[in-house]
Amino acid sequence: MPDPAPLLRALFDRAVAVADPMRSLAAALPRKPEGRVMVVGAGKASARMAEAVEEAWGPCEGLVITRYGYARPCRGIEIVEAAHPVPDEAGARATARMLDLLQGLGEGDFVLALISGGASALLVAPCAGVTLEEKKAVNAALLASGAPIDRMNTVRKHLSRVKGGQLAAAAHPARMLALLISDVPGDDPAFIGSGPTVGDPSRAEEARAVLSRWQVAVPPSVAEALTRPSGVIRPGDPRLSRAETMIYAAPSQSLVAAADLARAEGYEAEILGDALEGEAREVATEMAKSALARQKALKPGDRPLALLSGGELTVTRRGDGIGGPNAEFCLALALALNGAPGIHALACDTDGVDGAAEVAGALIGPETIADRTEAEAALARNDSHGYFARRGAQIVTGPTLTNVNDFRALLIQPR
Repeated sequence: MPDPAPLLRALFDRAVAVADPMRSLAAALPRKPEGRVMVVGAGKASARMAEAVEEAWGPCEGLVITRYGYARPCRGIEIVEAAHPVPDEAGARATARMLDLLQGLGEGDFVLALISGGASALLVAPCAGVTLEEKKAVNAALLASGAPIDRMNTVRKHLSRVKGGQLAAAAHPARMLALLISDVPGDDPAFIGSGPTVGDPSRAEEARAVLSRWQVAVPPSVAEALTRPSGVIRPGDPRLSRAETMIYAAPSQSLVAAADLARAEGYEAEILGDALEGEAREVATEMAKSALARQKALKPGDRPLALLSGGELTVTRRGDGIGGPNAEFCLALALALNGAPGIHALACDTDGVDGAAEVAGALIGPETIADRTEAEAALARNDSHGYFARRGAQIVTGPTLTNVNDFRALLIQPR
């Protein structure tokens, strides 16, 4: 049997390439409007999106905030780098400048907003009474809590002056088109980057419920802020009447492209879904059971099987290791498969960053677990990146300049 590792990497690379804004964004752009055009945006893919806009429209006025190391050369749009996943002063200053740029725009002006995953941390403007340091503490606690991304974003919106439709409201009465790359299960624009261009019906008490449910401790000022009505813009608000939001790239498209490649390589390909959620190690255990059952059902001479999935898994931090949901999924999967021959897998974040490390994810096979005690200890400490670094099984891509959530592929050969 040929080594499955190159094919697994090729499937991931194909999923990322399909979502590259330089390949995908131009088809979603209208003709450049007459009059003043302002381009704003935030996210890990936003600088690449801005680069694609100027490729189609020429130099533009505007400001986009991206993660450190993710800047791209633009001729008119200013690119500012800031911290992710925990915000910093650079992001706060850039967000304030962006809001200033939108002030005073009129009905004849046009705003193009470019939003991708990561915008929640990069667009940072704390609500009244909350400091940036307090907002950072809440953000870090949410990331360690195991709460799903949509629940985290509910809290972020109600502690913000820019999320939950407030960016679009700041641009009113100018016309706005927001182009989004989805990195959330279900592709709900209200949860992509915490929905800065779309209304949200949630209320502050729902944010308080999230903090209670996942036992997230917050400073007194944050607790007090969540007792007041927030600035989140509700659907139907007149300030959103001239804002249109469109998702032009989503995980489903990347999974279809990867499935097509797997079939071209002789595999039966099945997409399990683009919105899988849950605790990484628990999902891995269930997927291992399914993979073993599917392998048992294959007969000699059957085509091998590729199982593909997307979505966003979570990790509840229990130890002091360095890990992320994709690497933790792989480590738990390898333990559950227990060296089963003929099953190999990869799990990576399409933005190139899995959790707390500049690593996209990991690759596993029957030989991954050399010492089960060591592997179990690493899982218990949430040290999946450390384990795969020692095994030489990490996938390191650097900035991919796009973000369509997690990508998982299992290759199953007949026994």
